[in-house]
Amino acid sequence: MVFVYDKTDDAKSKTAILNFVSCSFVSKERTGDYTTTYRLREMVKDKANEEDIIAYLQDKNIPADEITLSKLAQQILQTPPEQGYLTISNALQWRLQYARIVSLSDDIPGISKIISYNKPK
Repeated sequence: MVFVYDKTDDAKSKTAILNFVSCSFVSKERTGDYTTTYRLREMVKDKANEEDIIAYLQDKNIPADEITLSKLAQQILQTPPEQGYLTISNALQWRLQYARIVSLSDDIPGISKIISYNKPK
C-alpha cells in the first residue's frame, strides 16, 4: 500500500488532523524501479545477452556478487520483469518514491487506486 497524507498540527489544542489524499495498492509485480525495469525490458526486446544484462545491473549498483548477477540475468532473459512503477534511489540507503503512482492516470493491472488526490483548479 502506498499512502500519501496531509497533516495539519494545532499547537493550541495539541491535536493534529491527518487527511489521506492518496492510497493505492501495488502488487509485488509492479514494485520494481520504473527506469530499471523499463530498460531491462527494452534490453531483452533488443536481444541483449547475459553479459549485457550483468553490465547494466552492475552499472545500477545492484548489490550482488557475480554468481548472483549471472543467475539474475538468466532469469531476466527467460522471464522479463513486469514494468515497475516505483522510483528507487540506492544512494547510501534504499529509498522509495511514490510520485509516479500518485499521479498515475492510466489503469494499470496490479495497481489499484483506493483514494485519488485531485488538485484544486
